[in-house]
Amino acid sequence: MASASNRRRVGAAAAFLESVLAKGIVGFQLAQLIKETGLSELAARNQLLRLRPAVTRIARMHAFYLIVAPDQRVIGTPPPDWWLEDYFSFLRHPYYIGLLSAATIHGSQPQAVQLEQVVTDVPRRDITLGRVRIRFYAKRRAANTPTEQPQSAHSIVRVSTREATALDLVRYSARIGGIARAAETIAPMLPKMDKGRLKEALEAANEPALGQRLGYVLEFLGGKKLAQTIEKWLPSRPPWALLEPGNPNRTNATIPRWHLHANARILF
Repeated sequence: MASASNRRRVGAAAAFLESVLAKGIVGFQLAQLIKETGLSELAARNQLLRLRPAVTRIARMHAFYLIVAPDQRVIGTPPPDWWLEDYFSFLRHPYYIGLLSAATIHGSQPQAVQLEQVVTDVPRRDITLGRVRIRFYAKRRAANTPTEQPQSAHSIVRVSTREATALDLVRYSARIGGIARAAETIAPMLPKMDKGRLKEALEAANEPALGQRLGYVLEFLGGKKLAQTIEKWLPSRPPWALLEPGNPNRTNATIPRWHLHANARILF
């Protein structure tokens, strides 16, 4: 016969989920559940298994779970921006929503984004939760990147500023479809980009070649004052660089002002 203590703990995980949701939180650590309910680790895991699909585990190697509301079960997860802050706090690593995902938040939607793009400081495998896929991009200085909190966000979440997003789009252009797609995505953000915040993003990245590429892109798009901000920030004679790293196209064409080899064209 089960002890009185064990009987009281039946349904403890379900009650814990309700209390977490009442606070507007959708992500939690297994350790939190154990601490607040007094369940053993095995009992806690078993109760969570029985609660599926109302709860799902992010990754097999991480004891971090998400609460999935009935209207979210077709997708299989709450929106990533509801829980990324808590998840990376659990991981103890910096992060931010970046690249095409950030550009979409900033009002640029040249093409539909099929996955959530997140930048952090170490390589991580993609995460697939139901219909949602999260792709991670590693950047050593991720913690220094300027971010902001979107006003309409459901929870606290870090999103790269327009200016930092533009730098990342150029940085990872080979992985998002080339420098032309980067430029196409930057164009709608251009009217709201700020010279001071651009300088802040440049200093956080501290990569002259990246500045050279973005300077050319901004000049091409008609962002003359922003391009001048980059030109003033760059060393007087920066080393020559490729406009599109990773592009095997060989060319003798150059872009003298930006010390770039024009191995790609911006056409859209």
